[in-house]
Amino acid sequence: MADSTLWWFAAGALVAAELVTGTFYLLMIATGLTAAALAAHAGVDSSWQWVTAALVGGGSVLIWRRLRKLQAPVAPAQANHDVNMDIGETVHVASFQDDGSCSVHYRGAHWDASLAVGEPASGGTYRIVEVVGSRLILKKA
Repeated sequence: MADSTLWWFAAGALVAAELVTGTFYLLMIATGLTAAALAAHAGVDSSWQWVTAALVGGGSVLIWRRLRKLQAPVAPAQANHDVNMDIGETVHVASFQDDGSCSVHYRGAHWDASLAVGEPASGGTYRIVEVVGSRLILKKA
């Protein structure tokens, strides 16, 4: 069996394993195996095929890890606007109770709300920064 065929089978096996496990890094390694298969088609010596697989696959993994570290961290679901449309919206608070909680009228209903840690309790406009259960967590807008 030709070297290129073995490389193609190995790349296909890694893609199948990635589909089962959901590990994106296996796709990066599979690109290295694909590069080795192309090198085999070009007639490159077997040892250089291994070097090609290692450099392309390993390089892909390193580049992907670096790109992932440069991305901003994702907020938890209860504080992420992409998950909850209430995050970032504003509400008006007339007054707070002694424990820092209040009731606000928002989206046609009354909601229980409380202040985020360290926020002063005074009336005014507040921004929703988190939703915990059915309670809105507020910060001064």
